[in-house]
Amino acid sequence: MSTGRAENVSPERRKRIIDALRRGTVPLSDLDAFAVGLEPWAPVLDEELESVRAGGAVFKAVRGEYGAGKTFFSRWFQERARRQGFTTAEVQVSETETPLHRYETVYRRLIERLSTTAVAQGALRSLLDGWFFTLEEDVLAEGDLDESDAEALAARTDELLEKRLAEVSRNAPALAMALRSYRRASAAGDGASAEGLLAWISGEPTVAASVKRAAGLKGKIDHYGALSFLQGLLVILRDSGLPGLVWVLDEVETLQRVRGDVRERGLNALRQLLDEVDAGRFPGLYLLITGTPAFFDGPQGVRRLAPLAQRLATHFPDDRRFDNPRAVQLRLHGFDLDRLGEVGRRIRDLFAAGTENSERVQAVADDDYVRDLARAVAGRLGDQAGVAPRIFLKKLIAEVLDPIDLHADFDPRRHYAPTLRSEELSAVERAAAGGTAGETGAPGVDDIELDL
Repeated sequence: MSTGRAENVSPERRKRIIDALRRGTVPLSDLDAFAVGLEPWAPVLDEELESVRAGGAVFKAVRGEYGAGKTFFSRWFQERARRQGFTTAEVQVSETETPLHRYETVYRRLIERLSTTAVAQGALRSLLDGWFFTLEEDVLAEGDLDESDAEALAARTDELLEKRLAEVSRNAPALAMALRSYRRASAAGDGASAEGLLAWISGEPTVAASVKRAAGLKGKIDHYGALSFLQGLLVILRDSGLPGLVWVLDEVETLQRVRGDVRERGLNALRQLLDEVDAGRFPGLYLLITGTPAFFDGPQGVRRLAPLAQRLATHFPDDRRFDNPRAVQLRLHGFDLDRLGEVGRRIRDLFAAGTENSERVQAVADDDYVRDLARAVAGRLGDQAGVAPRIFLKKLIAEVLDPIDLHADFDPRRHYAPTLRSEELSAVERAAAGGTAGETGAPGVDDIELDL
């Protein structure tokens, strides 16, 4: 990336990116400022988002080995979607916290992570309040009601709410009841009841019995009701003038490592979800899952459920240039040294654009040095460039660019030699560095992951 392009990034965005990478984490936003190699996918992804905006539904699977950038890709795509008005949510599949076969738990995590351009996470309240405002505006637009008549406005808005949720109410009548009660509690200034009802709509299992009783609600959202509530959320987004929801199910390969009966239920839950998307139950939904090739092709993954394997089957040509981005699966290519160096140069330019020592940073950490550092870090990770981006960018910022900026006589070619310590590496990075000499440290017995 040229320095000119880096200077077009706002100081706030630049600081968020650099701070996150300095900590060794993937930024939650602003990924477009340094994304490399994703441009070929963008036109088709935008076409699919337009299909969702028009009332359709899309399912896509992204495959890649560990370190290929699946999480980066999904967050880049979510940010791209939010800039087009979409609401997004990222849910990581987990054996203990978010088992895929428990829809009620998956739904609760989805609601917790609802994001818009205005709200980073937990956007349900703002979405509901915006929807109620839209309903009231639609009622007033009919022109036969005095807006000062609060009681009549509330009654007519309730009627419109029921009409908009008529289809969903046939399967989940409790949602309309809860929404109506939430609106009334909010209008009356009853904050405790409104909070309780919002928690119930969000799928929280423990809500005061008095709050549920006052609203005519019983129990909690169960496995079967969760998908109906997801339908309701999509109706709310549509009626609010929003194009839809991009929902990412990350790390579905977790299913390979769970007990056999749990794996079967998880795979069947995924198949059911895809069937529902194909059947048109979720207009306005873009569902994206991520997983490793072993999950899609191996004996402990998708192949264990033939109907699911048939749906996800994708032919990949020998020449990656001819991959089809419209296919149900996308294949991430992973990093090579050229791409790793390019990302490093983009981050170097972003860093330089935010300091008074820009010329010195650019001159001392020039393109040749960034390339050499990328090669050195990848070399200490068994020459696996695909595993290197996180630790490479962390070291580039914290151990090279920061000292250049802070110390006028620091020259990384003379004063710095990159080393990797076991405690700063992830399990995948330690495995890649296993046979490397130096300060990396060989993994011990506790570092070896067994795929049972």
